[in-house]
Amino acid sequence: MPTIDCDPTAARERLADAGVSVDDGNTPHERWRAEREGAVAVAYDDKVVVQGSDPTRLTALLSDGGGRAHVYFDGASRGNPGPASVGWCLVTSDGVVAEGGERIGRATNNQAEYAALIRALEGADEYGFDAVDVRGDSELIVKQVRGEWNANDPELRERRVRARELLERFDRWSIAHVPREINERADDLANEALDDAN
Repeated sequence: MPTIDCDPTAARERLADAGVSVDDGNTPHERWRAEREGAVAVAYDDKVVVQGSDPTRLTALLSDGGGRAHVYFDGASRGNPGPASVGWCLVTSDGVVAEGGERIGRATNNQAEYAALIRALEGADEYGFDAVDVRGDSELIVKQVRGEWNANDPELRERRVRARELLERFDRWSIAHVPREINERADDLANEALDDAN
């Protein structure tokens, strides 16, 4: 649950400028509350706490942005193709900034991996990071995105183009293959999304 140290009055104006509806708080301690696409922001005297299934929808608007993040992604498919999901996590020196996991319908494992990468990069872009170090346990996806391996499947080629477009939004980026145990949180989030649907 991200906590943003900021001036609540300025934060409220920033949200209002972005078209987010801001309401009065529910308790005497809450200055105001705002909700957007699965995220709720609650303002106190000197900070705003964001919660919900997709906090990046509001943290991106509330924070000044910048900085560097480690971006972890993982896709899961049971049946290959079969029911599929994605998991992703954004981590800075302050800890986990945002994370998510969701079902994406029916897909192959490689399609799910690309969907997870794209969702993670969208989150990092929404959050306003200048630099990202992307990590995933799919060697195929990492090597295709780096241009070391070809993507023969037309759908995977299209997803690779989308991932590269998102990466180019950052001042600096890297992408590397890591063992599954390093990518454990993203893996857990993807599998939990599939388990929750059963």
